[in-house]
Amino acid sequence: MDEAAARAELARLAPLLARANIAYHGEDAPEISDAEYDALKRRNAAIEARFPHLKRSDSPSDRVGAAPVDAFGKIRHAVRMLSLSNAFEADDVVDFDRSIRSYLNLGADDPLAYTAEPKIDGLSLSLRYENGALVHAATRGDGETGENVTANARTIDEIPTRLDDAPEILEVRGEVYMSHADFEALNARQAEKGQKTFANPRNAAAGSLRQLDAAITKARPLRFFAYAWGELSAPLADTQMQAIERLGALGFSINPLTRLCESLDDLIAHYREIEAQRATLGYDIDGVVYKVNDLGLQQRLGFRSTTPRWAIAHKFPAELAWTRLDGIDIQVGRTGALSPVARLQPVTVGGVVVSNATLHNEDYIAGRGAKGEEIREGKDIRVGDWVQVYRAGDVIPKVADVDLSKRPEDAEPYRFPDTCPECGSPAIREEGDAVRRCTGGLICPAQAVEKLKHFVSRGAMDIEGLGAKQVEAFYHDDQLPVSEPADIFTLRTRDANNLTKLANRDGWGETSAKNLFEAIEEKREIPMARLLFGLGIRHVGEVAAQDLARHYGGWAAMTKALDTARPAALAHRAADDAAEVERQAAQEAGRRARISEARNAVLAEADIPDEAAEAWADLIDADGIGPVMALSLSDAFANDHERAAIDRLVAELTDIQPPESRATDSPVAGKTVVFTGSLEKMTRAEAKARAEALGAKVSGSVSAKTDLLVAGPGAGSKAKKAADLGIETIDEDGWLTLIGDA
Repeated sequence: MDEAAARAELARLAPLLARANIAYHGEDAPEISDAEYDALKRRNAAIEARFPHLKRSDSPSDRVGAAPVDAFGKIRHAVRMLSLSNAFEADDVVDFDRSIRSYLNLGADDPLAYTAEPKIDGLSLSLRYENGALVHAATRGDGETGENVTANARTIDEIPTRLDDAPEILEVRGEVYMSHADFEALNARQAEKGQKTFANPRNAAAGSLRQLDAAITKARPLRFFAYAWGELSAPLADTQMQAIERLGALGFSINPLTRLCESLDDLIAHYREIEAQRATLGYDIDGVVYKVNDLGLQQRLGFRSTTPRWAIAHKFPAELAWTRLDGIDIQVGRTGALSPVARLQPVTVGGVVVSNATLHNEDYIAGRGAKGEEIREGKDIRVGDWVQVYRAGDVIPKVADVDLSKRPEDAEPYRFPDTCPECGSPAIREEGDAVRRCTGGLICPAQAVEKLKHFVSRGAMDIEGLGAKQVEAFYHDDQLPVSEPADIFTLRTRDANNLTKLANRDGWGETSAKNLFEAIEEKREIPMARLLFGLGIRHVGEVAAQDLARHYGGWAAMTKALDTARPAALAHRAADDAAEVERQAAQEAGRRARISEARNAVLAEADIPDEAAEAWADLIDADGIGPVMALSLSDAFANDHERAAIDRLVAELTDIQPPESRATDSPVAGKTVVFTGSLEKMTRAEAKARAEALGAKVSGSVSAKTDLLVAGPGAGSKAKKAADLGIETIDEDGWLTLIGDA
């Protein structure tokens, strides 16, 4: 895979995994299997590892769960609820151990113990106790904010409402689940009453806990395993194993298969033991979780953006099934991407009936080998083929393979369309891009509608009462059309001047129309990150929007910087184009040098104003932002049609709220820090994580905006530049003294 293909594949994976998160965590209706989700995340991580400079700001690696649903009250977690990174092979576990030892500067033979416990397939829940009393319970939500399900949690027998001898503040975290026997009995009762049955115990548990009527939850046989904690007023213990035992002593159910392991061999052996018991446990698990046992080391290791460094989930292999491919449909997304979807002969996989599958892109389908020959390009998937699919969580699995020996004699290679099926515009595939895209832009109804759906989605504006169905209706409405985001905020005024009132239409009434208009009004004040994400700019996901908001601190500052940087952005795009031409023409020998020369030649000839060069450098040096996303952002704000639509939207808003600071009371909060040279008392990764946790912005290069340079032995050009600019420079000891216990 070359760089262009890697960039395109990361662009395809990001929205696919984002939708999967919403379906699984927010709607309790998974659209892809756990195995497919893990495989997609694993592919994303592998590409990011090979091409780290291509990592997107909305990378699935940086996401946790999904936004909470408004039907429940919201509770902000005092300590974030994160997800876990995954291991799929024993070698992944070895790499996990090696990375921890490297981070902590431990040798291969230094003692390092772990705990190992089954990974329960249920719904994560956080229980907050104050002075021994349960005060609230919240789902994980998006990791920062969860849904208030306190009344429902109180009905679960295995959740104590009072604790004796507990810390004054104690947040207990664990998993709500349903046993196989209880699940079967529940489905039998549901069927007898003519009510909805559930696809699997996880869906049943999640749906039961997230009921608006606690009486329904009380009637459901839910259980709870405790395995972690959030905020504490006093430590539970010194080690993970002792802390889990303390939770058991407080009255919580803890998993009896949790073990203390002194070596990697012990971890893998316990994994095999649990895997062998999986079918007879009586509840669903999908792997084994390993955690560093020493809580002091856990604190040093800290967290990545969405996962702890000190824990990993070793997943079980996926289940597979074979079925026939009856057809291939093409769907058009908000960026114009043409996505193929497989229509399958329904098949039961792991107790779930599935009939649809993602086929990703045309390369995944393509193949030029004849029957029985080696497939040189993609899977060579054809209508009528017998295909292998992963076990599904609910609806859409992944097509994993094709059986050429069962191919019908008349099966024809699939011809991917070169025109958009929605608007007829040419569908172009750029050199090196894995995705074919409709060129119709906003004249393509599919793109326009999908952009509007994205704008009102939970991660963006999150307007209650205005979902995908309503967006579709308004887009095609002759009386109250909504063709761009600004139109949403003029709905009330236009409705007042319209003879046919929204309240009098089918599906609406006085109350629902009033509620919609009020919900829209509430969103005239919106956080900058949500607004930026809602614009649907390619490559700018939720995490990128947050990074940009933190970097610029306000909407006006960002737009001014983008306008200032535009001449530099144009020069860099021209340089990239020249490099691409050279890449295609160059032979292997000396290829990289000639590509770099082509890019540098264009930049050298470009007359870039100093302020534009500085603004561009500041943009691409921002945390999580790189040249690809910077160009996409710049193009969007420089496009006359798109900028006018953005400006019309902003004019309808009353307050674009700046981001909250990560920390405000540390000596480095709000400062830009650069590390250079060798650090001897902590690794570079540990230093960077510590600085960001204290509210600092860590940059990779020195500029006039740098506040502090931490220079270890071997510091070179960065130290010289800092001296030339008069930037404060300290050594590692000075850094540790500065941050102290902050």
